[in-house]
Amino acid sequence: MKITVEIDCSPIEARTFLGLPDVSELNASLVEEMQSRMSANMAMLSPEELMKNWMAFGAGAQEQFSKLMTQAAGMGMGAARPR
Repeated sequence: MKITVEIDCSPIEARTFLGLPDVSELNASLVEEMQSRMSANMAMLSPEELMKNWMAFGAGAQEQFSKLMTQAAGMGMGAARPR
């Protein structure tokens, strides 16, 4: 035997029926906060700002990478020769 029950209700009615809390105010405040943060960070997405950030990071990162490779090569050479 197969029984099918179809319930036609809105999500709010279903939450109320199941005893779940109404989180619509919390959701609205979270969406508002995310929108304000995104608006505040939109200036960082301009091509000029991106290039400025990448170039500043690139010079330091290139120097650090060079030092890392020099140290790694030095360790490799020291490990290959018995002292």
